[in-house]
Amino acid sequence: MTSQMTGHRVSRRSFMKWSGVAGGSAALVATAAHLGMPSTHQASATDGIEGVDATVWNACLANCQSRCPLRLQVKDGTVVRVLPDNTGSDELGDLQIRACVRGLNQRERIYSPDRIKKPMKRTGKRGEGKWEEISWEEAFDTIASEMRRVKETYGNEALWYHYGSGSTGGNITKRGTWPRLINSYGGYLGQYGTYSTAQIRAGIPYSYGAYLGSNSLEDAVNTRLQVFFGNNPLETRMSGGGELGVVQKIKKEHGVRTIVIDPRYSDTAVDVADQWVPIRPGTDTALIAGMIYVMVQENLHDQEFLDEYCVGFDEETMPDGAPENASYRSYLEGKGPDGVEKTPEWAADITGIPADTIRNLARDIVTTKPCAITQGWGPQRQASGENTARAIALLATVTGNIGIAGGGNGARESNYSVPVTAFPNFDGDAAPVSTQISCFNWIEAIEDGPSMTDVQHGVRGKEKLDVGIKLMVINSSNTLINQHNDVHRTQKALEDDSKCEFILVIDHQWTPSCEWGDMVLPATTNFEENDIVPGGSCGDMGWSIWGGKAIEPLYETKTGYEICTEIARRLGIEQEFTQGRTQEEWRSWIFEETRANVPDFPSEEELEEMGVWRKHNPDGLTIGMKAFRDDPEANPLTTPSGKIEIYSSTLAEMADTWIFEGVTEGDKLTALPEHIDTWEGALEARTSEFPLQCLAHHYKGRTHSSYANLPKNLEAHPQMVWINEKDASDRGIKNGDTVDVYNNRGTIRTEARVTPRIAPGVVSVPQGAWYTPDEDGVDVGGNVNTIMKYHPSPLAKGNPGHTALVEVRPV
Repeated sequence: MTSQMTGHRVSRRSFMKWSGVAGGSAALVATAAHLGMPSTHQASATDGIEGVDATVWNACLANCQSRCPLRLQVKDGTVVRVLPDNTGSDELGDLQIRACVRGLNQRERIYSPDRIKKPMKRTGKRGEGKWEEISWEEAFDTIASEMRRVKETYGNEALWYHYGSGSTGGNITKRGTWPRLINSYGGYLGQYGTYSTAQIRAGIPYSYGAYLGSNSLEDAVNTRLQVFFGNNPLETRMSGGGELGVVQKIKKEHGVRTIVIDPRYSDTAVDVADQWVPIRPGTDTALIAGMIYVMVQENLHDQEFLDEYCVGFDEETMPDGAPENASYRSYLEGKGPDGVEKTPEWAADITGIPADTIRNLARDIVTTKPCAITQGWGPQRQASGENTARAIALLATVTGNIGIAGGGNGARESNYSVPVTAFPNFDGDAAPVSTQISCFNWIEAIEDGPSMTDVQHGVRGKEKLDVGIKLMVINSSNTLINQHNDVHRTQKALEDDSKCEFILVIDHQWTPSCEWGDMVLPATTNFEENDIVPGGSCGDMGWSIWGGKAIEPLYETKTGYEICTEIARRLGIEQEFTQGRTQEEWRSWIFEETRANVPDFPSEEELEEMGVWRKHNPDGLTIGMKAFRDDPEANPLTTPSGKIEIYSSTLAEMADTWIFEGVTEGDKLTALPEHIDTWEGALEARTSEFPLQCLAHHYKGRTHSSYANLPKNLEAHPQMVWINEKDASDRGIKNGDTVDVYNNRGTIRTEARVTPRIAPGVVSVPQGAWYTPDEDGVDVGGNVNTIMKYHPSPLAKGNPGHTALVEVRPV
């Protein structure tokens, strides 16, 4: 059993027809006999189809962080129409939470030919694509037996619950049933970080003591200038009630001047930016050093703020024991170890931004008060992303914008959320196994787990692993193959089933990762079970959504809770897992616990009726680090000094003890957020046989790899590679040509989008396309991880998903 995606080229007529369907000018209607395959009927855009049996509230759970409510119209047991939110208004704090093209196309997902219909067991070699159907009883018995065998042979740390985000927005449906099952059985090797945010969440705490978010995007009503470093909410968080809606509304009504610094002229830049500053990937640290050099030379920086709230900018505020000339000012002036002044000309050579532009940008940012500086997750998702994250925070620090209305601390924007109680992954105060590795370097724990240590691989909870990963549970995740860097290295590690001995995959679509399991179980979609859905990244308006069961489970699918209950029964831990509750009773428990903490939270009956419940931030607009700014003595940070640490003594000590074997350029820790030339970065591109820096931007047609197999989404948003006009001309490439993007790790074949919307020397392949190798091994699906390098970042051991060098040729 295999499934392969074919290319889709959209015509204007087809696109306009699909746009009308998604927007409400036509309805998709089906009978149960046709399993939801579409035919066209006229219907009201707001009220949907007349004569349906029910309209049920649920939500899009994709990991875009938005979390949009949906209304599913059901006729004869089939979802015949998906409608957006019809509550709220056009006012900030009460925006209608309209779903995007992904959320509104749920019918194609529910009734996709890629739906997994029965439990499957591999019969050939792992990854060979040979399968047979088995019964649920055999599946339950085999899984329980394998869990018992691995635990008794190797211990609980040999069990691994894999990273993924396919159902991130749910609660009971948020992949939580499987962690609870394994924790009820003694636990499993834990993980820290995420593929999206590892470097920023590891780096920022060395500046602020913990990860502290910036001001909310709604607070931009109070700013005079908004600066986005790689922050692209109009493509990554496309909710009419979330950050897309907030950013567009504020720009329209308040005209906030906005600068976007990004290698790509993103949709956010197109729609709201007054200035786009294209930059070479991985060089934000150099840009910031060049700008701060100008600010200091012209005495424009906020020295009073630096003296009162910070350590490490000047020699006079350095911590005890720090070496001479180790401050950030000394770094700027060339008095540090590298001996190089960080002039705008120095920065221009690295970043590709003209020196005069750097000077003007520095003056604009530092003299416009207040200034809201935020970063998206793109800049930190690269080889030295921890330093990038800290450097952007430093820019907010040097300009004195921290803790004030209209300002920000340089991290990503904060959001208010309704504190809906989470389905518990374990009982008690902590998971039974405390040992953790980075969510990203699991492949090394398969290849040679006992060699992994704390100071080389970031093992937490003990000095080294005692055993490698022997059993994996891959639930609602395509990270086993598709979303992990260097597909071919991953395949090689997984081929050897003497290393990881059993791989269980649970999903509702047959993804590329399914091909590498030993057993695949058919899961329900969230529209086939009950839940209560927390809100997402939504500015200062939080919400919660009723997760109603719209239809009965299709085929032989089962909910995660039902599957785990059956396995728990066979392991003798059913009571520990269920606590005597059904899934519906767990939802009632979540309501009770939430209402105890949020007294005005609706009852089950009330939320089912209203569909979505909103609550605006009771504190008004979110202002990051306000208490610290107001009174740093009474509200110190949790850094060793209690202040903002521009120079981190902790990182300086770690730099002396952490091990980087087989060192490649950029693998090091630094006490300052300084610029580092990394492997396959802008400097190496000048001399490499693969001279183009490759990004992997998020794409409107899918969230990571979710929705990537849906024909309508592929029509509206086909896979492609963005390439600058000059780079294309130099290679004889025209817009729409089929091209190969390649390096020594692999080759993908896709369509060229020749455009001035990307910096010269840079290409970008939207991440998340399904890996689809042809008979020659060329990935005709265009999965960017075919060409990305597996090389964890120095501190977080995180995903460097925007660091790679490639070449492009016409086919």
